[in-house]
Parts: sequence; structure tokens; C-alpha cells
Amino acid sequence: MDSQNSNMSTEARTLLNHAKTLRLYSGNLVNRSRMKKKCPCCPSEELRECIQATLSDWFSTTQPPSKDFPDTLDCFVSQETDAITPEEREELKVSVKLFLCESGQSSIRDAVEMACQTLAVSQLDSVIIAPPGPLEGDGQTLAHLQPAWEELEALVRSQQIAAIGTSDLDKDLLEQLYNWAQVKPSSNQVNLASCCVMPPDLTAFAKEFDIQLLTHNDPKELMSTATFQEAMQEGMQDLNTADWRLEWVLRYSIIVKSRGIIKAKGYLVSARKASP
Repeated sequence: MDSQNSNMSTEARTLLNHAKTLRLYSGNLVNRSRMKKKCPCCPSEELRECIQATLSDWFSTTQPPSKDFPDTLDCFVSQETDAITPEEREELKVSVKLFLCESGQSSIRDAVEMACQTLAVSQLDSVIIAPPGPLEGDGQTLAHLQPAWEELEALVRSQQIAAIGTSDLDKDLLEQLYNWAQVKPSSNQVNLASCCVMPPDLTAFAKEFDIQLLTHNDPKELMSTATFQEAMQEGMQDLNTADWRLEWVLRYSIIVKSRGIIKAKGYLVSARKASP
């Protein structure tokens, strides 16, 4: 058995060493049987646990590589899926928050398409975007938001997304985005760690233009490059992770509309190996 595990370890490392892109799928976190900690204290810790657990499980079950090593490696556990059947689709709402760790509008389309494919749906009900820095209070401008928003608008027009929203915009920037955008933001998330009461001007603007204000507790940087590399090493011992960079993280929730409960939630993660 030890020899078999050793062979699997070698095969997994060989696959990762040849891959240029890594895609991870956590599976349903409502069932936390694979997680070390049943209730991680924050989203960053939860994500780290997901990456570690998913890699560890994949590491122990990976198949021998074929003659041609894939450039993109899909890392998931086959029994841990949240695919939605056509019969239950109308009863469920699929909500997504997309964290862009690097600039690049193709990441948005890739993330949405991967979510639709993984969850077996043709459309996501809502997508909230968290663009890469500059972050709130650090010079974020409309010009910084526009490229990502235009890509979201294209996905709304192609009916892959029903509604799109923003995160951590103050009243002035939300108003600028609203006035400029062809597809208007339907929601704006506010981090209550930075303001325990909703700003009155933001509340008034959102009410006037029917924008839902939501709260969240995500940090400004969901996960640093160093922490991501550490999580990879925790999942696969003795792996060289120095060249790997996070591209995006997508967190989804599948909610039963009639009862308002979360049926499933999880993460999709994309990472890319830096060119030598």
C-alpha cells in the first residue's frame, strides 16, 4: 500500500510540474467532513482549508498521467459535486462572489463558465465582483472598474449571468458606476468591519435606485500569493510551489428560494504558473 501511495505521489507531482494552470473545486462545504476545522474563523482561513483538503484528496486518488501532459490540471474529488438537476433549478438561486487576484478580463469569463459547468447550470443568478487592487480607500476609480464591468455586462447579454453587483463601493463611486454602466449594479456589498453602520448617503442612493445593500466580512486581500503557496504545500508535501500564482477565486452559494437556506456552498480556484 505504501508503494502504491508513493507511486500516486510521484504521478501527482509529475502532473503538477508539467501543468501551466491549476483549477481546484472544493465540493460542498455544508458537509465539512473533509475539513480540519468545522467552522473556520474567517473566509481566508476557510479558503486555505479548502485548497489544502482538495489537493490532499486529489493527491491520494490521482490517476497515472497519459502520454500527453495536460496544460490545465483539474483538481477535484469526483464524489464531491454540487451539480443541480433541471428539475430543481427553478427552486434554487445560485449566488457568486468573484475575487480577481490579477487583472485580466478573460478571468471573469473563465470563472463564470467554470461555475456554470461545475454546477450544471446555464446561468448564474447573481455575480458580485471584487476586482484586484487598488482597494477601497486606496485610489479605486471608475476607470479601474470599467474593464471588469464591461465583461460582466457581456455575460449578462449572453444570459450567463442574470444580475451583477459590486463590493465596497462608497456612494460617489457607486453613483459614477451606475450612471456610466449599461447594465446597472443590482447590489453593493459593504464590509461592516470598516463601518458598523451603513453610511446614510450610500443608503439613500441605493434606496432611490433600487440597489440592494449587503454586508460581508471578506478581507481586502482574500489570500496572498505566499499563503496560497503554503496551502498548496500543506496539501502536497515537498511540492515546489514558488512559481504558482492565484488568478481568481469564486465562492458560490446555492440557496433554496422558498426557505432561504443554503443547500450548498464552495469554492472554485484558478492558479497559473509564472513563466520562467
